[in-house]
Amino acid sequence: MEILQFFVERHDEILSKTWQHLQLVGLSMFIAIFVGVPLGLLLTRKEKLAPPLLGFANAVQTIPSLALFGFLIPIPIIGGIGMRSATIALVLYALLPILRNTYTGIRSVDPAVVEAGKGMGMTDIQRLRWIEVPLALPTVIAGVRIATVLTVGLATIASAIGAGGLGDFIFRGITMVDSRFILAGALPAAILAIALDALLGRAEKRWVMS
Repeated sequence: MEILQFFVERHDEILSKTWQHLQLVGLSMFIAIFVGVPLGLLLTRKEKLAPPLLGFANAVQTIPSLALFGFLIPIPIIGGIGMRSATIALVLYALLPILRNTYTGIRSVDPAVVEAGKGMGMTDIQRLRWIEVPLALPTVIAGVRIATVLTVGLATIASAIGAGGLGDFIFRGITMVDSRFILAGALPAAILAIALDALLGRAEKRWVMS
């Protein structure tokens, strides 16, 4: 009951932080998709670029999130305290599943189907647009789902460098040793991750059924 009363009393602040969190995640995912999907498509055409770029994306995943956030702070232009450096860090983390799934999805398309497109006189761009991308889209969406859930969680840590969001509650709760604040950040973040994953899951199933 005490937790429920706490949520009721601070519902305006919780909603505000949730919206701020959603904006950070939305911006980061938009950039990650905008960069990762075309880059993944490029790698299917430039195979020599695949090992180094996928290796770089894998390496970024091994860096502790708080360390990466801190590393970006002193970098001119892109660094500093606030949403800008947090967005860049979240984009770097989200790139791997999007990039890898896009590359894997295109590479997994049945070669016989691609050859049939060639036999019909389709150009490489036409085959990519009308055959490979539609068939690979469920795999690409799966990568976006993974990246989205990952980003929702990591965005809470971005609060440590002044990016705001639900992480403010969590860090405040840790500082004050108050579980109510920790739950006020953790529960909405978990609900947000589940809701976004379910939404993307429905999009994925709808595409497969169509």
